[in-house]
This record gives sequence, C-alpha cells and structure tokens, in this order.
Amino acid sequence: MTNALRPVSRRDFLRAGLVFGAGAAGLAAGYAAVPDVLAKAVYAGTKDGVQNDRVLVLVQLAGGNDGLQTVIPLQDARYRDLRPQLGAAVKDALPLTKDVGFNKAMPGLKALWDNGKVAVVQNVGYPNPSFSHFEAIRVWETGDPTRRAEDGWLGKTIEKNYDSAGHPLVGCACGATGLPGTLRDLHTTLTVVNSRQSFTFQGGDEMEKALGALYTSTPGMYGALFDSAVATARDTVAQLKAAASKYQAKASYSDRRVPLVYSTRNQLASALQLAAELVVAGTGAKIIHVTLGGFDTHFVEAPRQTGLLAYVDDAIATFHADITANGMADRVLVATWSEFGRRPKENASAGTDHGTAAPVILVGDTVQSGLYGDLPALGDLDAQGPLRHSVDFRSVYQEILESHLGVDAREVLDQRFERLAFVADPALAGIPSSKQP
Repeated sequence: MTNALRPVSRRDFLRAGLVFGAGAAGLAAGYAAVPDVLAKAVYAGTKDGVQNDRVLVLVQLAGGNDGLQTVIPLQDARYRDLRPQLGAAVKDALPLTKDVGFNKAMPGLKALWDNGKVAVVQNVGYPNPSFSHFEAIRVWETGDPTRRAEDGWLGKTIEKNYDSAGHPLVGCACGATGLPGTLRDLHTTLTVVNSRQSFTFQGGDEMEKALGALYTSTPGMYGALFDSAVATARDTVAQLKAAASKYQAKASYSDRRVPLVYSTRNQLASALQLAAELVVAGTGAKIIHVTLGGFDTHFVEAPRQTGLLAYVDDAIATFHADITANGMADRVLVATWSEFGRRPKENASAGTDHGTAAPVILVGDTVQSGLYGDLPALGDLDAQGPLRHSVDFRSVYQEILESHLGVDAREVLDQRFERLAFVADPALAGIPSSKQP
C-alpha cells in the first residue's frame, strides 16, 4: 500500500520553524544568500582571500575552567598554601617542564606534548575583566573587551574571507542545538549539526519530499528568500549525507576509557567525531566549534573537574589520532577557550570561585610546541584575589587568524597585538616562521 503524501503549504512549513537537522538557527542567518546556492562549489575565498586548506576546531570549556588545576604549578609553594585540598593535585601531575604539569586526567595530551604537538599559552585574559559568565563569554566570543561588538570574531572572519553563501559548511557548530556567539554574523550562512542522526530534515523522507514539492520558485520577495534558505538547507543536508558515507573513523571514540561525569556520555567526543567527519570527507569546513559544559566548579571541584578534563583529554587525543590516520593532521589546529579561570584561593566548599586568567591549549601538527606567556604570579594577585593576566587573549586570536588560517587579523580585531609564535609555519605571507630544526 502506498502512503499518500500529505499536502504541506509554505505557511505550514514556516510555522514549523524551518527546523532542519542541519540547523535552522544557523541557516536563518543566511537569508541574504542568492538563489543559486545549490551549486556545490568548493569553499572559496572572497576578494583576494584564503587559498589554503587549513581548518580550525575551537573547543569551548563552558563555565570557567580552572586553569591552575589544568596546567599545575609544580614548584610554587604558594599554590599549596592557597589550595589546601586542591593543591594535592601536584603529586600526580604530568610534568611538561620542571615548573608546570598537566592534570593527571590528561595523559593523551601529555603524550601529544611529548611528540611536539601541543602548545600552552599561560595566563591569558583581558583588561577590566568581568566575573559574570554572560559578560565574559561575550568578550571572548566577540574579541571585544569593551563589550560593544555584536558579531562573533569567527563569524566576522567568515564574512570577510569565505563564501559561506556558496558553501554553508565553511562555519559549523557540531554537537550543538544553537549557534554559538563565536560564529554569529548576520551576513554569514552557518550550519549547526547536533548529531549524525540529524543529518536530515525533521520529519524524515516525507518532509523532504514535501519540501521538494514546495520548492517551485515561489513568487515575490519573501518567496525568493524562503526558496534561497530552503535551497541552502537541502544542499547542506545532501553534503552531510555524502560526508557520512565517505568517512571511516580510524580511532576509537569511546566513553569506556574515562569515568562518566553526571552519568552522561562524553558528548565532546561525539562532537569531535562529527568534526572529523566534516574534515576527512572534504566538505570544505574551515571553522568548527564544539562545546563541553560543567566547568563552574564552586563546590567539591576535584572529582568533577578531573572527570571533565578526562573528557577533554580523551576526545581531543582521539580526534587527533583519527585525523592523523586519515592524513589530515597537517591541516587542523585545535584550540581551547573558557570565559575565565578560577581564583587561586580555594573556597570553604573545596571549590573555586570566578577568576580571570587561564591557559589556552593548542593541539596540532602545525604548532610550535612549548610554553608561551608567563607563569601565573601567585604572589602578585589582583586586589580582589584573582590572577593578573599577562597575555591578551587577542594575541592568541591574532596568531590563529594570521599564522594558521592565513587571514588579516586587523579586519577582525581592528588592531595589532604582540605575536605569540605558536604556529610553526605561518600561512599569511610576511610572517616569519617559528619552525625549529
């Protein structure tokens, strides 16, 4: 028996919210795309722009990750004085140098450090810091400590350098249900992919058939905008399905190697496997954002943060092994960020409160491995108790933009900052190599 196709009007479809598995929130930003976006062009730079195949994967550690429990001071006695309970982490730390070591939950990243694949920028922050999650997140997302900017620093990067209308997978949020502010830009078409199972329209084949019948060059200005958005969505879904058929994981993304936090699976590993699929399948993805939450550790911090760091460690190490085995590791840079660190002084609940500076960890075959920035100055704290930052976070962004992605950071950040040469072989002409023999 053949099932009849239920008629669906354009009004019905719009009332349903234009919810696509590829992410309506992201696609809605591409309302200005021209109707020929069905052309399956490989990503292209605008103007004289980007001609390299490098990819950035940005990992958000949401909630305010404790940098002093992530990259641990090994020699500073004040660390133990300030943290009577948390300071016990020193004895199990994985040494990077005589001065600092990774948390014991990070053996995968320690192995990558030993192989010259990891750079750590210490004491990263910004002037006049905010202790509010929302304000601090906005600062990091926009790259603007004055809190005036609206667009995300990577959304702005995409708008100025890539053809997102012709290729909506240039900027993609994986493992998410909404568009992160880092990618936000009203003139950019972006994609949000929650899971491999959502590589289709909600409603399955019937909705896709209905959409096909509906897409018949709807007249009028709003019809043209609707048709354009639908065309973009259909093309994106087709590319995602093709990616799924081309990709074969060559490393094991598993929940069994690390203890589960809150009895939930390692969603970061799932998101990074999606990212690996986009990279390996050649979808043209250039900037990928993933998020792991739970780092707001006011109470009994040690077991929770250790578990979350184990998630981060296992997911990033597995992702690197996967793209290495697939021959893509020389293209991809992974960078972590969190809205702020924690205060050096442990609180009465064996946790830590909102702070300021924290490390940024960068992973990839393109990095010049090592420590950048100053050690946290535990003897010279701010009057309110947090660390004083010594590296402006925009210096990190500048190096990512220019030396890895090969774009002009001034178009995004509006000024220049001190260079942190953690990318060994810069993509932008005129920047000296930091590659060591």
